[in-house]
Amino acid sequence: MPLPRILIIAVAAITTVGAVLADLAIPGLAAQHAFNPAWPPHAKFHDAQYMVMTVLLGLTGLALALRPARNTLLHAAAVLAIPWLGMIGALLFPGTATYDPEFADRTVFVLGLHGQVFMAIVLLVALLVATAATMRMPVVSAARP
Repeated sequence: MPLPRILIIAVAAITTVGAVLADLAIPGLAAQHAFNPAWPPHAKFHDAQYMVMTVLLGLTGLALALRPARNTLLHAAAVLAIPWLGMIGALLFPGTATYDPEFADRTVFVLGLHGQVFMAIVLLVALLVATAATMRMPVVSAARP
């Protein structure tokens, strides 16, 4: 299996399970998200919406990445970039933050970046590398019956 496909499948797997693990399943992180008593119901609704959306985008990206055509691999990378670009884009809106102040002492930073933002950048770079490598691959035309 070519490296670009492996990278895109890895990003698809992380995208599919990442938000659900971080926001719902891992107790220390879920306490900052879905189980945060300070969050009003509407904020929890949007967190749940994000979790469902990332699962759907991850599964869509995975389905595309498993198809043999080069174009579907590029489409998979585009679909999988959506939630990670959305996370970074959310920082541009007024009043947003990567963590709530009461969790400042439990927030993980990597190279000065919030852990989620760092992960988003790493996954976007992986998708960019996979896309560039895919673009260098020869186009194989499908056999006609």
